[in-house]
Amino acid sequence: MAVGVTCIWLAALLALCSAQDCSRYPCDSGCNMGVAPCNGLIFEDTFDSFDLYTWEHEITGGGGGNWEFQFYINNRTNSYTRDGILYLKPTLAEDTYGEGWAQYGTLNLWGSSPANLCTGHAWWGCERSADGVNNYVNPIQSARIRTVNSFGFTYGKVEVSAKLPRGDWIWPAIWLLPVNNGYGEWPASGEIDLLESRGNRNYYDWEGTSLGVDHMGSTMHWGPFYPYNAYYLTQGLKHAPNGEDYGTKFHKYVVEWTSTDISFFLDDELVVRVDPGQGGFYDFGGFPTQIPNTDNPWENSPNKMAPFDQDFHLIMNVAVGGTGGYFHDSITNEPYPKPWSDSSGTAPRDFWLAKDLWYPTWNPTERNGEDAAMHVDYVRVWADGTYTPTPIP
Repeated sequence: MAVGVTCIWLAALLALCSAQDCSRYPCDSGCNMGVAPCNGLIFEDTFDSFDLYTWEHEITGGGGGNWEFQFYINNRTNSYTRDGILYLKPTLAEDTYGEGWAQYGTLNLWGSSPANLCTGHAWWGCERSADGVNNYVNPIQSARIRTVNSFGFTYGKVEVSAKLPRGDWIWPAIWLLPVNNGYGEWPASGEIDLLESRGNRNYYDWEGTSLGVDHMGSTMHWGPFYPYNAYYLTQGLKHAPNGEDYGTKFHKYVVEWTSTDISFFLDDELVVRVDPGQGGFYDFGGFPTQIPNTDNPWENSPNKMAPFDQDFHLIMNVAVGGTGGYFHDSITNEPYPKPWSDSSGTAPRDFWLAKDLWYPTWNPTERNGEDAAMHVDYVRVWADGTYTPTPIP
């Protein structure tokens, strides 16, 4: 393994700590809680180097169904480590491909070798072409990394120390998706969002509540099929205290996931706790009434936490914009309005033509443009007492 990365399976835990109950989180007090594996730690990256065996880059322009304005690529301009910090940084695609590329160019991400093959074909994710008039290609280049082929786990604690991007229309996320979609396509197999935020500094709803970089959310997505997604029942929101925001210093984001409930924390303060009850998430979501005579995809699971009873993997990314509603048309941005509409057929063009308004908020000429980057100090995962290792080939 590369320096700074630890992935230890249960056999090693038991072999080294057989005299004490040290194979789960939280561990027996007799264990040395500062040393893996006796503290239950099964995964750690402190980013002393960029371990590309652990973190696979997603390569796609599909926008995740939200028609976001970035494409993801494996490029050290957009993802790199320095002095023990991981940086995921959005940049202008024209810095790479030349002036006028967003209006006239072609985005071709098909690739030709294992490390640069397109990973997301949906929504024209592997190839797009501009027409020079209304149809612009994704004008932003960014990074999204995942552990789907290296690490997954069921139940435990995830802790991430991160400083979030500052800059209009930047959308950072640290989250988890199933390794194998054990209950079918999204959202039937679930999604766990440790954090999402927006980089805007002056972004307010109709009540004057700030929803920008001083605001974050933790959310679970789940439902029998799209568009039935009851995320609104499993979401918690937090504002930074005392006029601060989440882009000025590192904060600790935690999810504690067990066979009975899931809890999210920000700097040790509870954001939201979710317990679906003995009827499980199907009853909790009210689906028997909403969509009667529809199959419950989780009914054959003995676990009330289904679909959150299977291996999930880690994802970290920085998106920009999109038309899926995360930057809703009804929200007020200052000192200029949102430059595109979610219903527009030319949203990437509209966004790009407003570059002189939003790009200065990214501070591209200061600190290597890293105000617009998500900074990650470390990622740690501990197993709980029911952890069963499932190494991924």
